[in-house]
Formats: sequence, C-alpha cells, structure tokens
Amino acid sequence: MADWVKVAGGLSAISAGSRTTVWGVNAGSAIYRHTNYDATPWQNIPGGLSDIGAGSDGTVWGVNSGNQIFRYTGDQDSANPWKGISGSLVRIDAGSRTNVWGVDSAGAIYRYTNYDTSPWTKIPGGLSDIGAAADGTVWGVNGGNQVYRYTGDQDSANPWVGVSGSLKRIAVGSRTNVWGVDPAGSIYRYTNNDASGGNPWIKIPGTATDIAAGADGTAWHLNTAGEIYRYTGDQPS
Repeated sequence: MADWVKVAGGLSAISAGSRTTVWGVNAGSAIYRHTNYDATPWQNIPGGLSDIGAGSDGTVWGVNSGNQIFRYTGDQDSANPWKGISGSLVRIDAGSRTNVWGVDSAGAIYRYTNYDTSPWTKIPGGLSDIGAAADGTVWGVNGGNQVYRYTGDQDSANPWVGVSGSLKRIAVGSRTNVWGVDPAGSIYRYTNNDASGGNPWIKIPGTATDIAAGADGTAWHLNTAGEIYRYTGDQPS
C-alpha cells in the first residue's frame, strides 16, 4: 500500500494527537507510546487500558476493561503515571486538555467539564464511538453505523447533525482531518464537504479495525492482525 508505511509492533487501539503524540494499547491492555523513531518505535508505559485518546498538546486519557477512567500524569509524576477520574466509559478521546469526550456502555455521551471533582456533563444523543479534536470539533458514530458531527456549540436544541455514510470507527484530528472505518474495514477520509456529490467521504486504500487522526494531518490505522500503519499518502511517492 503506497499510501501507508508499516510500523513494527502490534496494537488493538490507537490514537494520534499529532505526528509526535501517538499512543496505543494492545490486546493484553499494555500501553505504548510512539518514540518518534520507527527503528525502535514503541515505549511501554506502566498501566493497563482498553482504549486511549491522545491530544495534540500531549494530553492523554484512557479507559480500562472495567470502564474506569484515567488521565496520564507521567510527565509530572513518573512513579504514578495515571490519575483515576470518577465515571464509567468504554470509549474515550482527547483532542486537547480541554476537549475530552467519552461514551459509556449504554451509548450515553459525556464531555469533560475540566473540573475533576464533577468531571462529566452528559450530552444528548447516543453513540458507540467518538472522536474529539484540539479545535473543538467532535464527531461520532452510533450502533447503527450512522455518522454525526457535533453542532451543540451552535444549536443546543439539536446538538448533532447527521452526515451521510456508514462507519463503525471515527477519528478526528481537526475540522479538516476526519477519518473513519466502515463495518467492512474500508478506510475513509472526510472531503470537508457534507454534500460533495452526495458522498462526503473519499475511500483510501487499506483495511482497518481502528483509525487515528492528528491535528497536523497525521493518520494511523490498525488492521485485523493488529499490524500498525502510518499514512504517507500526503507525501510524494
């Protein structure tokens, strides 16, 4: 695949805030941070998570198999790299320190309040996966693979606008860097035009189970074997 370069390792979930902030977890819940050096690409971080979200400013959040929520503090305290935050989520994403969203086991949507003592505001709607960007952009998909973009900052009465397409995973790096994976594993990139020929998505070569998108245009994906790929389609072949 000319559009993707394979990176050594094996992961089950991946998140990219930027080219230099890429995190993942493997099937055994081990946590890894990309070293920014493909020859020895991954550094193991203490802890165990089932999903992870990395922001462009270095913010990282995760949830474990018990739906407990954690924020990475290893840059402040290496002995205790994760701080538990009250709540229960199965999916989480962090665009930045102040734009963190999650979905619980019932599909309820939560937004971080930026205040740990009462950390979550429930947002109307129901989703199975969510993507949050540093610029405030948020997209989600529901259990029926329908696609939505958050517009609650513009219209609180109708906080989600449906976007045509069918996706089971979504990742948002910015308003103009949105990627998704459909139920068959096909990879799509948003055209930045909801009505472009009736299809707002461009199909990108490859098959994936999870996808990651950064604020700077970075994108990564994982396939069914847990193999790891970084997008290079925006660079000369």
